[in-house]
Amino acid sequence: MFADLLKRLTQPSPDRKLPDEDARLALSALLVRLARADGEYAPEEIQKIDRILMSRFGLTPHEAVALRKDAEVLESEAPDTVRFTRAIKEAVPYDERVSVIEALWKVALTDGARDDAEDALVRMVSGLLGVSDPDSAMARQRVQNRA
Repeated sequence: MFADLLKRLTQPSPDRKLPDEDARLALSALLVRLARADGEYAPEEIQKIDRILMSRFGLTPHEAVALRKDAEVLESEAPDTVRFTRAIKEAVPYDERVSVIEALWKVALTDGARDDAEDALVRMVSGLLGVSDPDSAMARQRVQNRA
């Protein structure tokens, strides 16, 4: 199941448009990758990811958990973040990529503290997704203001 998606994500010229289900899984895997970046995959981060998936994709709690579990597997098998995000950048419109960065900040700031590893990963993914520094900073500020 994931082998085909990984192949599409990492081929030299990925398809311009990922099928919605693949894009959803790839974006979910980015959330998991961020949550794991500091070496601790905390229950609070898992719960935050599930809530983001329910809200973002209109899923039931059961569907969100299933998607997150698939994303955990994909993330563990996925190549480096650079190749993994390239296809997402080409397949997802800019406004949605900004909302992905906002979701990443939600996960990164779940514990109320900014971890260097998570912070660096959000910054790197933001650049790889083509999201400007000001838009990424505004996404972080929106998340912090809601907390």
